[in-house]
Amino acid sequence: MNKRVYTGQDIETMLRAGKSPDSIPGDAVLTPSAKDALRAAAGGPMAGGGSAAVNLNPSVEPMIPDYEYHWEPGGDPKTPREIQAFFNSPAINEIKERMVGIGKRMWAREYTDGNGGNLTVRVGDNLVLCTPTLVSKGFLTVESICLIDMDSNQLAGKFKRTSEAITHLAIMKRQPKAKSCCHAHPPHGTAFAVAGVQPPTCMIPEAEIFLGQIGMAEYRAPGSPAVAEVVAEAAVEHMAVLMVNHGVITWGKDVEDAYWKMENVEAYCKTVWIASQLNGGKLKTITGGQAKELIAIRETLGMEDKRKGLQECQLCDNSDFHPGTVCNIPDNAGASAPSTGAGLDPEAEKLVRKLTDEIMKAL
Repeated sequence: MNKRVYTGQDIETMLRAGKSPDSIPGDAVLTPSAKDALRAAAGGPMAGGGSAAVNLNPSVEPMIPDYEYHWEPGGDPKTPREIQAFFNSPAINEIKERMVGIGKRMWAREYTDGNGGNLTVRVGDNLVLCTPTLVSKGFLTVESICLIDMDSNQLAGKFKRTSEAITHLAIMKRQPKAKSCCHAHPPHGTAFAVAGVQPPTCMIPEAEIFLGQIGMAEYRAPGSPAVAEVVAEAAVEHMAVLMVNHGVITWGKDVEDAYWKMENVEAYCKTVWIASQLNGGKLKTITGGQAKELIAIRETLGMEDKRKGLQECQLCDNSDFHPGTVCNIPDNAGASAPSTGAGLDPEAEKLVRKLTDEIMKAL
């Protein structure tokens, strides 16, 4: 006889209907979430510590964190006094604090070195918060953050803004959904950029959903209008871009979202790199049909995907990705193979040894 399995949702539904926990059969199987729901209903601690009340009111939706900043179009402050008041307002200081926290996370994960990396958050039609130049991301403070306009002119802040802000601004101008950008040099993502290798697709569902295809932008001098142009071009259709011989830049609806994508890129590139060294470099992919399902999920999350119109056979085409070559040499190859003249010359070896001994004796 099959035992009834109760989930957390089953328990909440039962309690909303006015039924008592005593009505649950003694031999029922309770999932961890079901046990938590019963503990919460009884006012006890949750399995992971703490306590929470069961949501018995179906009209109250559980909260999803959202850090996106919404401004009133046409409402940017104009005068110096208005700009300073805005720059020091509670809402903007909260964003600055989040930027400082993310800077520390970037530094702690070794995504940045020295004063490398930068963050921006758009907070108006013509207003953008950005990190300063020549300050380690691990030691930012709220007072470090600058305010610039969309042409990179500094409006507020005692530290000079980063010169690479123009690349972030170019992305924001080309892609209105980009309200925050994160630039860093994570080792594995940057390794792909230095090698000029575009990461393959269709390997890990989370990367497909939250990143989509990772773009590539050719090298141009950091902080120059030229690099801003090529990166912005790639970023229109890619939320993560490898900057050849430079690093990685990602964008999102808020600074947390942009930073998460940096973590996604680094984790994905690291996984692909490790997997490429296993099984002769033969990597498994999901099917084109399964990739379509993931692209559909991206759309429900408000993320467009340039691959939407591709045929299933095109979605997971990684023919341009060539992992490192692995040479399989039979164990007895050296003993049984006929001499081809490519081996070491014994007489030459003797001469090298003699000369080496004479040099060492002279020293």
